[in-house]
Amino acid sequence: MNIDGQKPGAACAPPPASGLVPALGPRLVFFTGGTALRDLSRQLTRYTYNSVHLITPFDSGGSSAVLRRAFAMPAVGDIRNRLLALADSALVPQSVLEFCARRLPAAGDADDLRAELRALGAQDHPLWAGMPEIFGGALRLHLRFFLERMPQDFDPHLASLGNLILAGGYLHHKRNFGPVLAFFSRLLQVRGVVLPIVGESLHLAAELDDGSRLVGQHRFKELTRPVRRLFLTVHEPERPGQAGSAERAVNPQTPCRPPLAPAAADYLRSAGAVCYPMGSFYTSVLANLLPQGVGRTVAAASCPKIFIPNSGRDAELHGLSLAGQVAMLLRHLRDDAPEARTGELLHWVLVDSRHGRYEGGLGPEVRTALADMGVTLVERDMVREDDPQRHEPELTARALLDLLPGGFTGPGGEPER
Repeated sequence: MNIDGQKPGAACAPPPASGLVPALGPRLVFFTGGTALRDLSRQLTRYTYNSVHLITPFDSGGSSAVLRRAFAMPAVGDIRNRLLALADSALVPQSVLEFCARRLPAAGDADDLRAELRALGAQDHPLWAGMPEIFGGALRLHLRFFLERMPQDFDPHLASLGNLILAGGYLHHKRNFGPVLAFFSRLLQVRGVVLPIVGESLHLAAELDDGSRLVGQHRFKELTRPVRRLFLTVHEPERPGQAGSAERAVNPQTPCRPPLAPAAADYLRSAGAVCYPMGSFYTSVLANLLPQGVGRTVAAASCPKIFIPNSGRDAELHGLSLAGQVAMLLRHLRDDAPEARTGELLHWVLVDSRHGRYEGGLGPEVRTALADMGVTLVERDMVREDDPQRHEPELTARALLDLLPGGFTGPGGEPER
């Protein structure tokens, strides 16, 4: 039976011949999720091995939803994606990276696919051929951790092997991400740090401008009205054909505020910069700001704080202008730090006024509104000329590093401007 392969992406580029030492590079802390930051993450490894990626573990769609329902655990898909983006493919065999990015087929008999998964737990499976045993043995061990706990009715369609391996390690270590993430960061020679923002299994929810609510990150793709506020809840999302929806409508989902993961708090306190980067505005960026302690920890960090808004269309925004996005970001941070000044939460909004396309534009009203909030608009070339939806990774990396104390040190040894 075939298992579909998926290339994990381009190799991490070698350090530039500019005198920079990536191992001593700045600690850039990103509130992130999804895949929008993948290419920039890879590019940043040319300049620093110390980027920190605080990931939203609230995904409720696709194969992540299957794992979450089976084990009542946080989502691991975005964590796996970022680990692979930061892996050093000059040191890690391509067969290892491809294995972690593989998925089972979307079609086929479920019993046959579960049998195929069990067969993967044995060393003689063809997929292990040619993979150095130091890597293959570690992957099989963690896969067996999962197989020992796999429910008999587990839905294997489109299951990510990397997700199953991470889930196995998480469950083996008594629902603790720390050991399995530390182990795989070493195994894959990850040039950065990847952590979930919280350790609890929660779901993202929104209250819309008409007072209605929806639960589940996957449902943000179908937003029909602007979002008033976000919150987290322990309540499961409604699924097609699921019973009890009328009862949930009468008893709306209860918001909760889990604590920021201690390791994430430590990295924020020592950050060289905090970045709210491009990505789905609500599900990838603002969702990270909801845990208790995020706003206060950001406010206390003595470093630049930078927002890189999406260029092009973000279906989640529903016409929310750039000034509106900044106001929403500050409001969610101040839910935890009500006394914080704007300058403690956000300094710069980094945009490309030549090639970028921003919701509501960058006209005088937006610029005035940003200035009134105490935020500085910084303009750099970052967006691809042929595709306003995409940031060019090298230009974006340099623009971001340029805002750090001392700026970006180019080949001549002087900050680039």
